[in-house]
Amino acid sequence: MKFGTDGVRGRAHDELTLAFATRLARAVARAFGTATVVIGRDTRESGPAFASALASGFSAENVVVLDLGVAPTPAVAHVCASLDIAGVVISASHNPWHDNGLKVFAPGGEKLTDIQQAAVEALLEEHAAEQTDDAASTTTAYEPGLDGYMNHIVGALEGRSLAGLHIVLDCANGAVSPFAPAMFEALGATVTAIHADPDGRNINEACGSTDLTDIQAKVIAEGADLGLAFDGDADRVLAVSNTGEVVDGDTIIALLAIDLAAAGTLVENTVVVTVMTNLGFHRAMHAKGITVDITKVGDRYVLESLGANGWVLGGEQSGHVIYRRFATTGDGMLAGALLADLVQRDERSLDEMRQILQPVPQYLVNVPVAGDAQTALDAMQGEIASCDAELADSGRVLVRASGTEPLLRVMVEADDAARAATITDRLVRAAQIAVS
Repeated sequence: MKFGTDGVRGRAHDELTLAFATRLARAVARAFGTATVVIGRDTRESGPAFASALASGFSAENVVVLDLGVAPTPAVAHVCASLDIAGVVISASHNPWHDNGLKVFAPGGEKLTDIQQAAVEALLEEHAAEQTDDAASTTTAYEPGLDGYMNHIVGALEGRSLAGLHIVLDCANGAVSPFAPAMFEALGATVTAIHADPDGRNINEACGSTDLTDIQAKVIAEGADLGLAFDGDADRVLAVSNTGEVVDGDTIIALLAIDLAAAGTLVENTVVVTVMTNLGFHRAMHAKGITVDITKVGDRYVLESLGANGWVLGGEQSGHVIYRRFATTGDGMLAGALLADLVQRDERSLDEMRQILQPVPQYLVNVPVAGDAQTALDAMQGEIASCDAELADSGRVLVRASGTEPLLRVMVEADDAARAATITDRLVRAAQIAVS
């Protein structure tokens, strides 16, 4: 197994094995020399087995394991930051139930830098032959961790209430299911929760941030002010306006950036996003005098830029929203609470507010790759350059190898939707030829 942009991920017990999880735990323990770690998981049926395998590896290294049980990814990061310890999240995020994954947080609650990741990978390789599957494992349930995380988010609103707001929450049958409805009710909102009954196999199934059909219909049926849809591990969120329109990560970040800039708390008037961010976002920020810093795809690269420069806000179109003042990683519940608070304070509806960003037509197609994605990408460079030159200033092209799945991701933006569609078709054909 190799690390992608968000840890290690694959089909549980096939591509991702319990033996690998045990070895990873030992590698993490040795890489950071930590005496205590925290682990948490989403609601997949394979989660408990992977938690036990991790605990076995950590116990073999004499590391104390604090177990949060089912917990959102940002809750694990929050405990890491609060106690200055390392942690591991067992989750495949938005992937189907049969997959699972392992995401490592360094002491302090931040995702691994490239250097830290390389150190862990080297230790994994060095100790590949070690057999620790049957080592005794010991964990300690750490209930204060989840309570502290929930209180931390409530505190981010600095005493303000969401009373009077009706919010629909789509919990994706994932890690946020036991927590989000209670937290938003504690903030005073009227809550309608859907897909909050995980059974181990229904995580992300036609629900959550990967399928907004149900929450769009529910917001309209309930006459709600907004909807918030989480992914399986709740490190990201997408919103739905009062009219059922999608409010993606770009728009959420834009609204929060403008609000912080108006309050004078957007450090150096700068926001951090990735190369996937819509051209409409850049235009909206330029109109408000806000500088945009651009990173590679992956919220860990956004975090690195935020940390290196002391900036406070960034994220991805997919719904990873990072408010560095209160979190060390993308946090769906925090971002959702901040957006709801903004809707509460603004005289406009969310549907009116979202008009600040006019997205440029964007086409995104995933092309499966059987072999090496980078080799296929290299073979496409001529066609990519030709399409990019044809669009010039009226749009842009981005083709990249996925960091989490065996895919080439083809993205085209252009003011002329028909032109964008035509160029997308050209690039998809070129990608299919390159991977064949």
